[in-house]
This record gives sequence, structure tokens and C-alpha cells, in this order.
Amino acid sequence: MPAPNACRQNVRAWGASLLLACAVISPARAADASPELATNQTTVLVVVGAAGEPEFGRNFSEWADLWETAARQGGAKRITLGLKTNGPANDHDQLQQALAGETKEGLNELWLVLLGHGTFDGKEARFNLRGPDVTATELAEWLKPFRRPLAVINTASSSGPFLNKLSAPGRVILTATRSGHEQNYARFGQYLSAAIADPAADLDKDGQTSLLEAGLIAARRTLEFYQGEGRLSTEHPLLDDNGDGLGTPPDWFRGVRAVKKAKDAGAVDGLRAHQFHLVRSAEDQKLPAAVRARRDELELAIARLRESKGALAEDEYYRRLEELLREMARVYGPTAAARPASPREPAP
Repeated sequence: MPAPNACRQNVRAWGASLLLACAVISPARAADASPELATNQTTVLVVVGAAGEPEFGRNFSEWADLWETAARQGGAKRITLGLKTNGPANDHDQLQQALAGETKEGLNELWLVLLGHGTFDGKEARFNLRGPDVTATELAEWLKPFRRPLAVINTASSSGPFLNKLSAPGRVILTATRSGHEQNYARFGQYLSAAIADPAADLDKDGQTSLLEAGLIAARRTLEFYQGEGRLSTEHPLLDDNGDGLGTPPDWFRGVRAVKKAKDAGAVDGLRAHQFHLVRSAEDQKLPAAVRARRDELELAIARLRESKGALAEDEYYRRLEELLREMARVYGPTAAARPASPREPAP
């Protein structure tokens, strides 16, 4: 085992070389990926709910158009429900059928986006559809078989309980409200739809806007709307991506990092959501899904190690960090150009 000081020096020295591999794709490594794992195509399933009033219907349609544009830019498979009459099945059954038809395993992301109104009767939250509504309990059951990366974005009023029902390891859940009792028309969806592919929402300037970044920008613009109108905010977005079902509010973040933590809470939220990108940078587009997935796993492991730094002996911390950095370099292969480190690398 290397001496403690040598271990720390090794890590710091590798910081300028090993992590450069995060920005460089290894052609040999990419060629090793099987065709099944190499595809980068995401599925974006947008569900437009019952409008209630024509004004809301126009809004929801405009938001759906923004998601359609973003999905097209990102080369995603696109499914939109709720805008047209697409056969004998009602929207509830069409949603169930669309999810049943999606691949349950794999590395490619599935984004489920709900645009509309919601209700809560004190026990069950619902997303309002033309015809029978879909409940949080039903949706949780339909999503049980999925083991692929999954983001569920419910921009409706009373959407908070969906977070508790749908939360699971490996999932990202984003809601417009923190509880079912926030029942007024929610504007969060408007700002999120506009931000999801907006380069101006790229907070860490890595050339792509993540779901986390779009959510934080949307939450900020939602709050600014209420403040500008001199009104009490009736929606408070929540994000869960660590599977604990608790959620983290946007004001706990500074940039893309959660700087607050609830007492006795586990891992912070935001790390996984920051790895979901609907429109990827040119560099990320070159990466096969298998390489990108392993990169993401290692990024999460490094971030979580840093969270636990205070509980580890310094020598042990640097030993584990060096192992992860070496593995990161192996993922990308031996090619590491002399260029600035990737902005995706978490700050110490």
C-alpha cells in the first residue's frame, strides 16, 4: 500500500491527467459496445391532460410543442398523448399501453412528462386526463417493471404525492408542488418546458442543460412570477433522485449542488438529475450508452465519497478516491489529451 502522503500526491497529480479522460472518447472502447447497448436514443412520452378551460388547453399545447422540439433536437423517440383522438382507447388506457410497449431494461432514458391539472382528495393524488384520471398509485404500479433510467416530471397542481409514490432507486422524480394541497393552477410546467433545451439554463457551462438545471431555473422563474405579481406562491417544486421519497426544494441548491441537508437524511438529491440531458453536448453524443452509463456511475460514486469525507480517515479517503479516478480513466481508455479538465468533474 502506498504511503499516505504519496497516495494524496498521486490523486492530485492524476487530477490533471486522469480526469481529462472524462472529456475524451476512446474509439477502441466505443467499438467494444454491443449494438444493443450502443444506441443513445431516449424516449420522451408527453401526456397532455384535460384542459378544463380553453386558455389552459392552449398553454398545455404550447408546452407540449416545446418538449416536442427539444426531443427532436435530442434525437429522441417522441410520443405525445392527449392532444388528439388517437383511436378507441381513452387517454388513461393509451398511457398504460404506451408504457407497456416501452422497453423495461437497458441504458436508454425514458422521460415521462405530465402537463396539465391535478387533484388531491386527502388520500390519493390524480393527474387529470380526458376521461378517467390516472392516480399516483396506478402510475407507480405501471412503472414497477422499469429498470432503465427513468425521469417522471409532473408539472400539475397537487403533484407532490406523486413523488412519494413513484420514488425508487435510479429514478428522477420532479413535481410542481410539495404537497397535494397546493391545488391552484401550476405555472412551473411553463418555465420547465422553456428551459429544458435552453442553453441559458446550462448553469455549470458544460455545453448541455440537465434536468436538474432546467428544474432549478424553472423554479426560480416560477417564484419570480409570484413575487412580480405580489402574490403568495401556491406551488413549490420538489426533486427526488436518491430514492428516499423525501424530495429536495430548489432553494437548497447553490448552482447545481445541494448545500443544505435534512437532519438524519441520506444522500442528497440532484446528482442523478444532473446526468439526465434531453439535448446532449456534441461530446456526450459521441459516447455509446454503455460508456456513458459507467461514467455516470463513477461520477456518482466520486460525489458520494466526497460527501462521506468527514467520516473517513484522510488516507482511506484518498485511497478510495484514487481507485475511482483510475477506473474513470479505464472507462475512457488511454487517450487523454492535454486540455482543461471536464466541467462535469465535481469540485473538491
